[in-house]
Amino acid sequence: MVKYSKEPDNPTKSCKARGSDLRVHFKNTRETAHSIRKMSLVKAKRYLEDVLAHKQAIPFRRFCRGVGRTAQVKDRHPNGQGRWPVKSAKFVLDLLKNAESNADVGL
Repeated sequence: MVKYSKEPDNPTKSCKARGSDLRVHFKNTRETAHSIRKMSLVKAKRYLEDVLAHKQAIPFRRFCRGVGRTAQVKDRHPNGQGRWPVKSAKFVLDLLKNAESNADVGL
């Protein structure tokens, strides 16, 4: 059985969601999840929808070898390297919707 890597500091103000055996690239998904870290739920969902529409790009920070530069990333990270990982963004967006549903139910 899979367990969570970290328990939240305040369980009353947080919710959990996880995915296992997802058919997505790890490196793209890591960069996608890292870009929405510390965002509110509404802002993160809007950002990922903009990524799907190619209005904003995901900045690639760690796994950035061979990644081209784009002007959409300049305001988020100084190296300017970014992509639009559509499949990873869809999976992370689904995880956010699942977490929102879990919060409504009170899990």
